[in-house]
Amino acid sequence: MTQKVIGVIGGLSWESSAEYYRILNEAVRARLGGLASARVLMWSFDFAEIEALQASGRWDEATSLMIDAARRLERGGADFVLIASNTMHRMAADVQAAIGIPLMHIADPTAARIRAAGLSRVGLLGTAFTMEQDFYKGRLSGEHGLEVLVPDAADRADVHRIIYDELVQGRVEPSSREIYRAVMARLVERGAEAIILGCTEIMLLVRPEDSFVPLYDTTTIHAEAAVERALEG
Repeated sequence: MTQKVIGVIGGLSWESSAEYYRILNEAVRARLGGLASARVLMWSFDFAEIEALQASGRWDEATSLMIDAARRLERGGADFVLIASNTMHRMAADVQAAIGIPLMHIADPTAARIRAAGLSRVGLLGTAFTMEQDFYKGRLSGEHGLEVLVPDAADRADVHRIIYDELVQGRVEPSSREIYRAVMARLVERGAEAIILGCTEIMLLVRPEDSFVPLYDTTTIHAEAAVERALEG
């Protein structure tokens, strides 16, 4: 079987990009067996540069960098592109418009799995940008018909802080897991039927046993959907 080449815009942070690489290869091996592994091109940013642009609201500059990364992957032979970050899907439409190959949006396979399970009201965890801005929630609701609940302001601050101060720096703290468990429990009390782990690093901290309802890990779902596309036909 000839695999399509998966282009990954990574380094957003590298902690989750490493998980993407692992999951992509494990999924191909599970499907094809033996010595099979994924055909992957990855452009990896220095996340310190990207975080500085995020924190200062310089999204136009970040968009230009993301477009450049996608074009590099296209020139390198990628058949389609993944952005290995939920937050950086803020500029997904601009990136797609600038390249001639498909961009697989991280929210779409996640929403498809939730809908296939018969669920419609979900809690969303992620960076403050993902939880508070409309680029992600709006896609889940507008294109997939999901009702999206986000934590209250204090909980959003905790979720965001733990991502940037700990997870993207490779720190996984039991005390932070307890904070996330409490945040998720409060979302369930408000009616969430499932929780979207809408930051690609959260899967490093939170496990299914930490939640009263199903967890939808966007990192794993995105990577597995990419393998399905790479092997189709």
